[in-house]
Amino acid sequence: MSSRSESHTVPLSVLLKRELASERIERPEIVHGQASQSKKGEDFTLLKTECQRMVGDGVSTYSVFGLFDGHNGSAAAIYSKENLLNNVLGAIPLDLNRDEWVSALPRALVAGFVKTDKDFQDRAQTSGTTATFVIIEGWVITVASVGDSRCILEPAEGGIYYLSADHRLECNEEERERITASGGEVGRLNAGGGAEIGPLRCWPGGLCLSRSIGDMDVGEFIVPVPYVKQMKLSTAGGRLIVSSDGVWDALSAETAFECCRGMPPDAAAAQIVKESLQAKGLRDDTTCIVIDILPQEKPVAPLPPPKKLGKGVFKSMFRRKSSESSSYAEKEYIEPDVVEEIFEEGSAMLSERLNTKYPLCNMFRLFTCAVCQVEMKHGEGISIHSASSSPQRFRPWDGPFLCLSCQEKKEAMEGKRPSGDGHSSGSD
Repeated sequence: MSSRSESHTVPLSVLLKRELASERIERPEIVHGQASQSKKGEDFTLLKTECQRMVGDGVSTYSVFGLFDGHNGSAAAIYSKENLLNNVLGAIPLDLNRDEWVSALPRALVAGFVKTDKDFQDRAQTSGTTATFVIIEGWVITVASVGDSRCILEPAEGGIYYLSADHRLECNEEERERITASGGEVGRLNAGGGAEIGPLRCWPGGLCLSRSIGDMDVGEFIVPVPYVKQMKLSTAGGRLIVSSDGVWDALSAETAFECCRGMPPDAAAAQIVKESLQAKGLRDDTTCIVIDILPQEKPVAPLPPPKKLGKGVFKSMFRRKSSESSSYAEKEYIEPDVVEEIFEEGSAMLSERLNTKYPLCNMFRLFTCAVCQVEMKHGEGISIHSASSSPQRFRPWDGPFLCLSCQEKKEAMEGKRPSGDGHSSGSD
């Protein structure tokens, strides 16, 4: 979905070790701005810079940005804003170094999104929300998304990268097939006399999206499992735009970047919202966050002379490893300081997203649910692979494990048991 001319993915360990070896560990400056025009009052944002976590005897910082576009009320968007970050962090083991922590984010984001959805549905409220969630650690950007808000990147080198997926049924054939295979129906509103109007919707419920947080009245094949993408910027930096569909219904990615070029983030966000309203009018809540990731303006210290390493050492550093995971296959890679894709995955299947191979073998504790983090007694946990269609690869006693409640949630999302009776929401 990006403008990359080559589709290389590079092991995160290679990127971070190369960064350390080059003594380019100066963190970027993060500058952000936001703007919005409200029609329904259902868009909410989370803006947290300089978050801290302990790493050994020191402190590491990261930034978090979230956009939640609610529908059928604001309850799901508010709940997600207040709880999603803690649920993601709760799924990451303590005492990880920087390499391990960043590697753990994609899987922790999946667990955090599912836990947030499950906990909100337990409150028996019927609203729902999109979620576009951005975590910036150093030069690495990790984005998780459900729904139709979008996050796009323009690095300093040029080009546009799409860091989120569009989960509108109208434009996502793969999601339409997944929903019908899980027992849902996809179609347009029936206007009578055989006439169909409007965008494709999922029935029961009438939601235009295939993934969201909340929406307990629509059917559990509308899943909260996010598309996740990780990119590493060069030290030249770049600009992110995170906007709700009120912007993207009016502007292309190219127009969004072009209309605010050269502006600081706060003015840029306001300009993007202004351009959107001029193009389409205020038909929906329209929210935009602009984030600039900038190199620190400090003199560069001279590098020490490089140590001489034999050819065998270099080969061992970059040796290709045998793995079925295309996202983290080791590859020879020696180009310095460029924009690189680290990870991308969009499957809605928890058994694929919470597998034991990526990225840390010790990601999950044996007697803790991989989603909700509840402690379980010996023998209570259910392997996420218990009904795997690939018995040669996974055994029923292989972890990670789910508690009974999260296992039932997983089965409902996969259409393996009936979900609750749906009621029409006809939203978004």
